Amino acid sequence: MKAVRAVLDYLMTSGVQHVFGIPAGSVNAFFDELYEIPELTPIVTKHEGAASYMAVAYAKYTATMSVCIGCSGPGGTNLLTGAANAMREHLPVLFLTGAVPVDTVGLNASQELDAEPLFKSVTKYSVTVTDSKDLLGEVVKACEIAISGVPGPVHIAMPIDIQINPIESPEIPAPRKRTPIVPDQNVIQSVARELVNKQDGYIFVGQGIRNSVDQLLELAEMLKWPIITTPQAKGYITEDHPLHAGVFGFAGHDAASSLINGSDGEALLVVGSSLGETATNNWNVNLTKGRYTIQLDYDSSVFNRKYEVDAAVLGDIDLSLTALLDELKTLNLPTNDQAFTKQEIGRADSEEYNTKNVLMRLQKYAPRDTRYTVDIGEFMAYIIHDMKVVESDTFDINVHFGAMGSGIGSAIGSKLAEPERPVVCVTGDGCFFMHGMEILTAKEHRLPILFVVMNNARLGMVYHGHSLQYKRSHPSFEQEPVNIAAMAAAMNIPSKRMETMEDLTEEAIDELMNVNGPSILEISLIDNTIPPMGDRVKFLSSFGK
Repeated sequence: MKAVRAVLDYLMTSGVQHVFGIPAGSVNAFFDELYEIPELTPIVTKHEGAASYMAVAYAKYTATMSVCIGCSGPGGTNLLTGAANAMREHLPVLFLTGAVPVDTVGLNASQELDAEPLFKSVTKYSVTVTDSKDLLGEVVKACEIAISGVPGPVHIAMPIDIQINPIESPEIPAPRKRTPIVPDQNVIQSVARELVNKQDGYIFVGQGIRNSVDQLLELAEMLKWPIITTPQAKGYITEDHPLHAGVFGFAGHDAASSLINGSDGEALLVVGSSLGETATNNWNVNLTKGRYTIQLDYDSSVFNRKYEVDAAVLGDIDLSLTALLDELKTLNLPTNDQAFTKQEIGRADSEEYNTKNVLMRLQKYAPRDTRYTVDIGEFMAYIIHDMKVVESDTFDINVHFGAMGSGIGSAIGSKLAEPERPVVCVTGDGCFFMHGMEILTAKEHRLPILFVVMNNARLGMVYHGHSLQYKRSHPSFEQEPVNIAAMAAAMNIPSKRMETMEDLTEEAIDELMNVNGPSILEISLIDNTIPPMGDRVKFLSSFGK
């Protein structure tokens, strides 16, 4: 058999169902073998970058490893952004790239590129295979690395000849399961005693609580401590929970900021956050100042990066929380009479046709369990600040890496991972012009996704950022207005164009969300209101002084 066939057999045995990417000469052997393997469905995209975002979202929402492939040279470099994103989100994605034949390396072969070192900085493992008999073993090794410890992406470069050379039929190894990182019980006991001795405190949660929300809520209710989320973690704690204090960091809430910047809160329990820039409102020193700080994470590298912590609990978040709960139940927690008053989030100001009110009305009419995959733009700040979390795991926000167009691919990956969950992608015209043609990928696979395009004929986040930071905005940030709904009509994709609040009706949303494939809702709107970006602009402005 061809060496690449053994790789595909292993991926199928591992439970892989989709392969995201684009066929081309250096990976044609891989795609040719798919004719014989109906269990593996290729999701052929319009751009490799979008394929990488799809693979990342698919890994996130299936809690499995996903696979993404690109050709040698430009196909591979187009995957780098998605690999970097997967690294930031700790998601296991196998990135495969083609490569020129081994004996042509250094001869300026077509699309020749040494991809191994490029991927090395944005993956857990990157290697070029130079012997066909090693190809399967390297893929198995890479997949094991991807899921082990702190999960993350890996990369294999496969020269054309290495893929097609014959090998003896190998024994396909069974896929290994990830070994959990179990917290040290002595550390858990010490932390539990510290929590019992603290009069009050706050729980600061990041995206690491993705699969541990129930345990986190039980702990918060036991301690009666308010829960503050990072922008990346918006969507996990529902708005109606009495201890939910809102978002801190980029586009966060005044209520959460008041708690962090106030003098109360004897302790801070950080769960699943690496305490990066967007999570901490530009590394606000008040976050941990004067507070006994405990950090729970499965990534030891996040401890004591920018903030010194008094206690670090290394372990899978769900295991650490469960162990901490069990330990606290054996101790006598003092009665906490601290009163926490919630502040309402996300109320529409009026019927004015602006970004905030449009998003609020969209959420009012969409199903409660809709997942919103949020692209990068001024609308993102309003989503973080104003949209309500009515059910858990309903927002996919990528503010910490911030790749324009990523929300479009994420919507497709999410829908393939959870077909029954309604998906709405909120994107902008700038992002749409980068990766909007992936709506055809959604059409080809009959994926009912509503793409809401906030069309203001400019790079809105850039426009507002420059206007606030430099008191002016370059004319090149403006774009020629384009009727995106008309573009959709040319592709035979259902669409509607909204120009007033009266156009945005429940009937219109229902119609667009109940078609056998994707649809577009274009919001033609120029909103000159300053988005609720928090201290982001103040932070950037400090570099010019």
